Amino acid sequence: MARALKTGSLAPSETQPRSLESRIGGEVRRLRRALDLTLSELADAASISPGMLSKIENGGISPSLATLQALGAALNVPVVRLFTEDDGHRDCSFVKAGTGVRIERRGTKAGHLYDLLGHSLAGDVNVEPYLITLRKDAAPYPHFRHAGVEFIYMLSGRVRYRHADRLYLLEPGDALFFDAAAPHGPEALIDVPMQYLSIIIYPRQR
Repeated sequence: MARALKTGSLAPSETQPRSLESRIGGEVRRLRRALDLTLSELADAASISPGMLSKIENGGISPSLATLQALGAALNVPVVRLFTEDDGHRDCSFVKAGTGVRIERRGTKAGHLYDLLGHSLAGDVNVEPYLITLRKDAAPYPHFRHAGVEFIYMLSGRVRYRHADRLYLLEPGDALFFDAAAPHGPEALIDVPMQYLSIIIYPRQR
């Protein structure tokens, strides 16, 4: 059996066995989100309290068989499905070169093009990786602000990028990581057209 190798990341390991309660709770949460149900909606459908459902999803309690049957019925799956843990079906998104989805955002009106390179399907956070292209007719727009954090990696061109009250000269190979709640965006387009990778991470709404 091959020995698991560690990367340079500080992310906690998931190689430790999860408790039965954690596995059941994780599967209930995944199925609920796949159906776009809130905690209250699923709890109501299963005739349990939102507080109990929250504890189940977090692996904090061991639900009775009657509760599991009610949850299975509300989620339209057999009870055995709630015990499933299959690492072969973890979240994954693959986008071939040149096939990213073009997203219309405020910046597109100013010559900013956003190509979505993937998307998160589950978990507690949303991750949106974009390839952003600023055309020759692009206009500066330093007023973006949204929840979460953002990472920018400059690929080509040069831009003076604002975050809050500071300006950063971004050239190919430069990176910027910041709290996206503060006003931010390209303030001076020095060398266009340009491209940079933008990864936006924010909590998933339940």
